[in-house]
Amino acid sequence: GTFDTVNNTTTYVAWNWLAGGSASTIAVNSISSGVPAIQSSVSANTEAGFSIVSWTANGSTDGRVGHGLSSTPELIIYKERSASGSWYVWITVIDGTNDYLLLNTTASKTDISSSYTSPTATTISNYGYTNGTTMIAYCFHSVEGYSKIGTYTGNGSTTGPFVYTGFRPAWLLVKRTDTASTNGWYIYDNKRNNFGTLVDAQLYANLSSGDDDGNRDLDFLSNGFKPRLTDVNVNASGGSYIYLAIA
Repeated sequence: GTFDTVNNTTTYVAWNWLAGGSASTIAVNSISSGVPAIQSSVSANTEAGFSIVSWTANGSTDGRVGHGLSSTPELIIYKERSASGSWYVWITVIDGTNDYLLLNTTASKTDISSSYTSPTATTISNYGYTNGTTMIAYCFHSVEGYSKIGTYTGNGSTTGPFVYTGFRPAWLLVKRTDTASTNGWYIYDNKRNNFGTLVDAQLYANLSSGDDDGNRDLDFLSNGFKPRLTDVNVNASGGSYIYLAIA
């Protein structure tokens, strides 16, 4: 291996989602006439509400792509593979409209053009990617007792809002959506700096920083989570946040 993988003084963390094993093909017109419009290669875990989808764009503005899940995705991470570009995170749970965030930046949410159709129980949109562009997407929807995609509003207090998930989180991704945040996408888990219910040492999806074990603590409770800090990236008074929690 490389220096990074063999150096015994370096610490690592990895978070892994099991999809459906070997990919299968969802062919054009296989769902209904004209749907999907673009063939995709899909590895889907319908029980866990997660799939990996790859396809080659055909230049259509809103070409439909099969995602392989049994319910409509609530959060989709898109990335071009054949060209440089941002990591687009598509979401609907903020205000009922199609919005996106950028996983590689701290930017606030942006509305998606109405010319693009929302995801359905069978397909997602090509979102105007140009002909020949190879794409990858990671699709998530909530599964009762296992995962939850949702929003909350901060209160600016060290006794932050209780966010109900229906299970004790093991992994949590949080992003402020109403304004550009300072540090961006916060990732917590129960394997690093875990003090009973209290978790710390967040990492940032958009930064190369190591563990930040300052004062940005949360409680992972039996049926949800609760910020214990006034950091505006996690709990500003009146701030709007999106999260993905996994049991």
